[in-house]
Amino acid sequence: MDHNNGSVLSSPSDFAEGVGRMFYLIDPKKTKFERVEDVPNFYVQSWPYFFTFMILEHIVLKLKGKRGIRLNDGITSFSNGMFVEGGRMIWRGAEFYSYTWIYNNWKMVELPWDSTTTWLLAALGMDFCYYWMHRACHEIHILWAQHQVHHTSEDFNMGVGVRQSILQGWCGFAFYLPLALAIPPAQFMVHHQFSYLYMFWIHTEAVNRLGPLEYFLNTPSHHRIHHGSNPYCIDVNYGGVLIIWDKLFGTFRAEKDTDRIVYGLIYQQPSFNPIHLQTFYTKYVIAKFKEYTTWSHKLQAVFNRPSWKPENYVRFQDMPEDPDLHLRVKYDVILPKWCTAYLLCHYALVLFGFYRLFMLHLSLSPVAVVAFVLYLLGSLTVFGMILDASPKAPFLELLRCLVLITATSLVPSLRLNLFSQMFYVSSAIFWFLFVYKTIVIKVEKKGD
Repeated sequence: MDHNNGSVLSSPSDFAEGVGRMFYLIDPKKTKFERVEDVPNFYVQSWPYFFTFMILEHIVLKLKGKRGIRLNDGITSFSNGMFVEGGRMIWRGAEFYSYTWIYNNWKMVELPWDSTTTWLLAALGMDFCYYWMHRACHEIHILWAQHQVHHTSEDFNMGVGVRQSILQGWCGFAFYLPLALAIPPAQFMVHHQFSYLYMFWIHTEAVNRLGPLEYFLNTPSHHRIHHGSNPYCIDVNYGGVLIIWDKLFGTFRAEKDTDRIVYGLIYQQPSFNPIHLQTFYTKYVIAKFKEYTTWSHKLQAVFNRPSWKPENYVRFQDMPEDPDLHLRVKYDVILPKWCTAYLLCHYALVLFGFYRLFMLHLSLSPVAVVAFVLYLLGSLTVFGMILDASPKAPFLELLRCLVLITATSLVPSLRLNLFSQMFYVSSAIFWFLFVYKTIVIKVEKKGD
């Protein structure tokens, strides 16, 4: 994939095409590529649209009298999205190599790369395989340990669309490999991106039902059910772009006007720390594996359903709904306004640094890319700890600022301008004073 293609807008027609890609409204002639290297990174190009759509969603929710997107929850979603993109910069598309190898050595038919029929078959095949990949990620415990990141938000908004697992791409990629027997790699990579772009905007409560489109497309209404933790929401509506697969394979459940959906995990782990959200459930699966004494039970704990038990096994969707589910208080941490302003400033700088690294990473050495990615992901983790009001956060934020100041002083190519240097130095001084109890931050926690 040509990760250097980071251009977003150059004309009104480009803007219209970018919006169209979010809804899979695409001219096949403009998205046919012969070589994998020629495929743009449409997903990263679409980040400005993600932000724009979320702002519009927030406005619509406010006009409807709802709370809108919470800042801490939205930041957490984008941090997890950057974890995924950071991982991709490190392994540079290695997860796609197996697909290309199978196509080059084992393809059963030579479909023309520039054919509209091939383009349509790729779109349909991609969505069919996504259904089974997504279903497996809910029904196989170790795969759920990765996918659950996407379900950790107690809200349902477009930000959740980018809250993804850094490892799911590796764990779920095998489900797409049968396509390599016929679909050219470039066409697969195009539709792999378009599928996820479409699924971004269906994470919302701002859109009601969409009339006849509900019969065959996955819509916000269908996907709201999928994200609920109520028993009737478990293991249903796995479709990506099309909902027809759920209707064919018996996993469809329509949203009802009487539904009171509670979002999040069944056993919620409240946190705004992305590294915690990425890893806590894998630790749980490992603990369950160690808990059992027989190999049969150990393997079942890893590869059976998340609800599996050796005795009295009942699927989550067959359990009665706990009335206390509707009394669950959403996890929230109210920070002082100055602390929120501090986070927004530093988060914006990390976003800019992430964009610059994306533009340059293919021209850098692998060691340099790993170092930059780890620093950026470490920064996002510290921000999450600040949002959680973790007692370890002040010292780690001090350390983060000092690392940047030191690195930019020693490496000429990283040298900051005077204003940026003073900004980080003053930030370090502030957290130094905090660590030594000169300054106190008062916070309020809810739902912990």
